[in-house]
Amino acid sequence: MRIPEQKIDEIRQSANIVDIISTHVQLKKRGKNFIGLCPFHSEKTPSFVVSEDKQIYRCFGCASGGNIFKFLMDYKNISFIEAVQEIADFIGYQLKMEESNKGEDDELEILYDINLTAARFFTDTLYKSSEGEIAREYLKKRNIKPQIQKSFGLGFAPSGWNNFYDHAIANKLDLEKTKLLGLIDKKENGKFYDKYRGRIIFPIFSPNGRVIAFGGRILENSENAAKYLNSPENPIYLKRKSLYGLYHSKEEIRKLDKVILVEGYLDLISLFQNGVKNVVASSGTSLTEEQVQLLSRFTKNIVVLFDSDEAGQKAALRSIEILIKSDFEVKVALLPKGEDPDSYIQKNGKEVFDDFISRAQNFLEFRLRIFEERGMLSDPNEATKVIRETVRIIALVNDKIKQGLLITSLAKKFNLREKMLESELIDYINKQSQQKKPQKETERASSGILELKNNRDKSSTAQTEKELIRLLFSGDNEILSAILHDIEPSDFNSIIFKELSRIVVENYEDGLIAPAHLIEQINDSELKEYVFNLLFNEEEISPKWSELSHNGEIKKDKIEYAIDSIRRFKVNRINEQLFELNKKISETSDSQAIYELMKSIKDLEDEKRSLMPNSKNNNEE
Repeated sequence: MRIPEQKIDEIRQSANIVDIISTHVQLKKRGKNFIGLCPFHSEKTPSFVVSEDKQIYRCFGCASGGNIFKFLMDYKNISFIEAVQEIADFIGYQLKMEESNKGEDDELEILYDINLTAARFFTDTLYKSSEGEIAREYLKKRNIKPQIQKSFGLGFAPSGWNNFYDHAIANKLDLEKTKLLGLIDKKENGKFYDKYRGRIIFPIFSPNGRVIAFGGRILENSENAAKYLNSPENPIYLKRKSLYGLYHSKEEIRKLDKVILVEGYLDLISLFQNGVKNVVASSGTSLTEEQVQLLSRFTKNIVVLFDSDEAGQKAALRSIEILIKSDFEVKVALLPKGEDPDSYIQKNGKEVFDDFISRAQNFLEFRLRIFEERGMLSDPNEATKVIRETVRIIALVNDKIKQGLLITSLAKKFNLREKMLESELIDYINKQSQQKKPQKETERASSGILELKNNRDKSSTAQTEKELIRLLFSGDNEILSAILHDIEPSDFNSIIFKELSRIVVENYEDGLIAPAHLIEQINDSELKEYVFNLLFNEEEISPKWSELSHNGEIKKDKIEYAIDSIRRFKVNRINEQLFELNKKISETSDSQAIYELMKSIKDLEDEKRSLMPNSKNNNEE
């Protein structure tokens, strides 16, 4: 199913971004915009700005931004289609889906449908078959209640080699796509067989509740079979971007503004059953940057809860670094030896568990405790390594006050002078900056961003081009028409402005000129950020334009201003050509060539004069 582009545009134009966002964020009018506390990161001073005029939002703290659809997608962690549907419902728009043409969307829907068919098969096998008795008994012994089993969609894969394969045939599933999802595989003789056999099945849901993968735990120990079998990565499932239980826990995480990270499926389910519902599981893999980014949409406060064995300690240490890089407030709780989250909460109950979590250590205390238990702090050489490594981690903390407090704590722990550790910290940060600078400059220069972000050319030409780009993203049809009548994308000096104007031209031809739409057509994240800054006046270009934008001047003045900007752009182009021609004259002694060059100069001077509104502007550059 798909939504026609025309319908999407109608919904975008009919809805008011302020009305939508204000149902989730308290907004206050400031000038022509609205401000509030950003819902995507923790802050005390409002840096979240909503433009009713341009129908876009922007946070100058965490750099999030976009149109009305992007806000709902990020805030509720839903798909684009779901965001469009929700806004349509909000404004009372009757939205009818269309059957999509055979294409990528259809292919993905087929994969989702196969997984849904498989999930139902596994669930039916668990509850309705005699073979499911072994799994039912196992779950009973683990004290997982039927209601929770059904809530998480638990199932059972029978031990036969063809049970699900036969079901797939009966339901006319595409076998190659079913194989792609890891539900069946093919023998050397070309015959298919079931991948999941004799296993408890844990469906993995996307944040919006679709079955994207499966995890299977074997019930009868076998030397030849892995304890857990997981779906391979495929077009609808990327392990590094998925967190088990997030679909069930996301609202509680947002409500409590805190998440508990555990390792296993049953750990999470047991906690959830006992009333701890702000929990997600990494499914036994190292936490990834993509998973952290996903979590950051709901909270920036996390308690890492892993087993106290060496594997659990290592996993916790790895997770800390990734979380700190993403500005999380990180605490760590290591369970008593021999315990896991499931066993601990079943023995002690929620109240004791909550108290245990409330006493979680910050990452500095945790690191030092672990290394002290390993005897590393009693050896000067090992202790030096620990201190240097800890300073490196502290350097990842962006909050300078918190950074200072951590350095103070570290100095007290080892009875060292703070100044010495501060010096170590500064040296490390400077060294990292020098290493990253060439790489970042190369990357940005290749995309053209460097010239905008670092050089900040203040010449008349550069400033006029910036103003024209701002005008092109104004959403005013008359202004766009005036500019595009006289200026083509290739006329701009900056390759970035060429690209931005090209985007505007392509959409202008289709009648799609709203800033909220145009910004979403920009693929480069840094370039998109630059345009946001431009539209929200973070970079002040022209006092006159700012005046017109803020004080409600009549539209005629804006059109005249746009025409004046076009004129200045043309004059600047002529001045550049005149400079080049005069340079050529100074470099040649050929009288005929000089004559031709002088003739060209005169023609350009005449053209320049014709652009001047009166003689007072003859000194324009």
